[in-house]
Amino acid sequence: MSDITVRALGEADWEEYRSVRLAALRESPEAFVASLEEEQAYDESAWRDRMNRSQRLLAVRQGEAVGVVSIGEGEGNTGEVGELFGLWVAPDYRGSGVATLLVKEAASRARTSGRRHLVYWVGTENGRAVAFASGMGFLPTDYRRPMGVVSADDGDEEIAMVLPLHEEPGPQPRL
Repeated sequence: MSDITVRALGEADWEEYRSVRLAALRESPEAFVASLEEEQAYDESAWRDRMNRSQRLLAVRQGEAVGVVSIGEGEGNTGEVGELFGLWVAPDYRGSGVATLLVKEAASRARTSGRRHLVYWVGTENGRAVAFASGMGFLPTDYRRPMGVVSADDGDEEIAMVLPLHEEPGPQPRL
């Protein structure tokens, strides 16, 4: 795992992000709200806009993208809450620590940018994802929302799991 690096992508890296995002949609269509066909139709301007809306982190091993995650602004907050989303790891690298590296880097960047909490919405029936998030320090909340995607593994509801980013993070965010 020491040969895997995580780096931030900027607007100029839109083609690289597009490539890994489409690979994720192709390999795990049930994990995302968007469809492969929908995102393949996006033009360069749409991809560049996406790069500017949220921070994209890419895990790379020997020049090959092996995972990706995004950090955005949590809905309706005052800038103190970030949201982790779009986490995907290439099948050959699942269970190897890539997701852990991506989430740790995302949390570090969120903390550095002044966020007090990082929210990660997880399917209530996806035991593996809930266990992963819990193992990373995310705490379950009472917040639920309907799933944007319904799959046999995820059920039809998501739970907000919150990672405090400081020793004194303040009250749990209102979502």
